[in-house]
Amino acid sequence: MTYHSYQRRSRSDDFRSRSDESRRGALPFGQRSATQMDNQIPLPALPPLSPETVVQRQITDNIDALLDTLPPRISDPLRSMEDRDSLLEVVLDLGRVPEARFPGREIVVTSEEVTFADLDFVVSRIGEFGEDNRAGIERTLHRISCMRNRKGKIVGLTCRIGRAVYGTIAIIRDIIESGRSTLLLGRPGVGKTTMLREVARVLADDLKKRVVIVDTSNEIAGDGDIPHPGIGHARRMQVPRPNLQHAVMIEAVENHMPEVIIIDEIGTELEAQAARTIAERGVQLVGTAHGTSLENLMLNPTLSDLIGGIQSVTLSDEEARRRGTQKSILERKAPPTFDVVVEIQSWDEVAVQPDVAITVDAILRGRPVPAQLRTLQQTGEIKVEQARSFGPEAATPSVARPEQPSVPPARPTTPTKTLHVFAYGISHSRLDQAAQMLQLPVELVKDLEQADAVLTLKNYYRKRGTAIQEAEQAGVPVYVLKSNTLVQVQQGLASLFDLDVPPDPVEAALAETQDAINHVLTVEQPVALSPQNAYIRRLQHEMAEKYNLTSRSEGREPHRRVRISNSTRE
Repeated sequence: MTYHSYQRRSRSDDFRSRSDESRRGALPFGQRSATQMDNQIPLPALPPLSPETVVQRQITDNIDALLDTLPPRISDPLRSMEDRDSLLEVVLDLGRVPEARFPGREIVVTSEEVTFADLDFVVSRIGEFGEDNRAGIERTLHRISCMRNRKGKIVGLTCRIGRAVYGTIAIIRDIIESGRSTLLLGRPGVGKTTMLREVARVLADDLKKRVVIVDTSNEIAGDGDIPHPGIGHARRMQVPRPNLQHAVMIEAVENHMPEVIIIDEIGTELEAQAARTIAERGVQLVGTAHGTSLENLMLNPTLSDLIGGIQSVTLSDEEARRRGTQKSILERKAPPTFDVVVEIQSWDEVAVQPDVAITVDAILRGRPVPAQLRTLQQTGEIKVEQARSFGPEAATPSVARPEQPSVPPARPTTPTKTLHVFAYGISHSRLDQAAQMLQLPVELVKDLEQADAVLTLKNYYRKRGTAIQEAEQAGVPVYVLKSNTLVQVQQGLASLFDLDVPPDPVEAALAETQDAINHVLTVEQPVALSPQNAYIRRLQHEMAEKYNLTSRSEGREPHRRVRISNSTRE
């Protein structure tokens, strides 16, 4: 199985269209170094599972209980279907023919239209509808949702089949058992609630932990006062009204001494704050949220607190010059509520971000950390690999900013094919020098119609000159560099040819310096940095001085380096 769809989504053009100054150069919360972010340590390799663990998935659906609530003229054709075990939901809309939905297709159950009598037949045989217009069937996982007219009368029903599937979390079981708080993301219908239910059972039955489920719509443990056996020995707290979920979450911690709390569909700011309160009390959280990827949460102001929250920070002139950024940047403002994010593709395919803090910090600095891709194969083995990493934001293809439609990035070319580049605001001599140093076949063109790509600077791009507008209208990829330096131009050309982007020595040296400063402040032991030239050493001394630390240069050229220490401790 491949993860190409995940790679496109998780590094989508929509997210990369955020402003450069908000995503580059931020010194993130926790003072993590660039080395840590670029060399993220993945979770340990997993031992192969036995074939029985994978093949013998047990599915309990109680589908007859749902069919019994439907009028006979609708339920009888469904009972006779050979593939009814794959039925997803039955849709009954007033004045329309009833439909049965299966994976990838829909069929008409009967040619007779649905009447009020049909809707009343179903409503009289199920539980009461709550404020969220959801009801269920006692001791089952089926969910019936209603549509009402403006007078409050029911005019449509969606009868969704609920299934308890045992053995769905083998692919992330090591994460769940580690005790780290985990957030499950995925598109609707991908199986988040099913996995959440199995997580509760495994933690309660196999690991013997005290598990409490906050079940807002009775979707995890089923309708009625007696929970469905699919949650094992986990306890279930029902929520009287959806807007009280956050209060029940806090009540669960204060009254019932749980070791683990399971939460489905965290969707409001109050619920996000309650989740943070629970995590700060040392309770393991496993939940789901609205969103398909970590980037979605970062762009969601309501739920971004789950991954630490994003805040705008204004830097001093000196600090902005040192970092090479604008004065206004984005940083993570607090530790994440959830330690791990799992993006669910299916029960057999997930993308894992093992350290949310590192990932968020890296994205804000324009250095996205590749996700850990896991595939559960038919042999029972879990294949673990890293997604393809993208180069620094400074040399990534810049699609249109938020107010403009996105432009497709350039397709990678091979170094044997000449690439025609239109340079807008960039030194031609410097571009030629960079191409020669990297030995790339680049030809500068003066006519935009002949260009395969456009290279420009950030300030030129913001002015939206005629050349930029014409390039975007013609679909020519525009690559934006933050400065007209040789290193930046090299990074831009390397990105055009899909090559490894040469690192910026100044940026790497300053990142190492910041990491050393953090070490000295925390461990109070001196640190010797890597040898650098005089210019970089001067910047390193200035950084140490800002933190009231002692720094001195030692050694002889070209091995002269800076040593940072805390003079008060020496």
